[in-house]
Amino acid sequence: RRLPVRRDVNEEEMTATFGEHQAFQAAVAELGARIVGGEALQSAKHGGVVTPGRGDAKVDDAVYTDSPYADSSELITGFYAVEVDDEATARKIAALVPTGGTIEWRKVFPIM
Repeated sequence: RRLPVRRDVNEEEMTATFGEHQAFQAAVAELGARIVGGEALQSAKHGGVVTPGRGDAKVDDAVYTDSPYADSSELITGFYAVEVDDEATARKIAALVPTGGTIEWRKVFPIM
């Protein structure tokens, strides 16, 4: 379920949305996986894209723009980081995310 992008979301709508995410968290646990992170993201007007400059001028010659895709603020509203044992479980979990829209799932590269 997608809530419209607006500032006047009432408490009832927020409670319903959070309830859906709590049910999702329970479903993740039932599948033997674990949510290890996640955040709700603000609209693209509160961020953007930077193309760094070259060499020593990475900051000085950087080019800053709004989000590269006009509709990305509607698509990317947040994320969950979920630890799973296999790809099949990851796919199931992705299908359960309560957005009413398209979900992208990916493996992450281990940093350490």
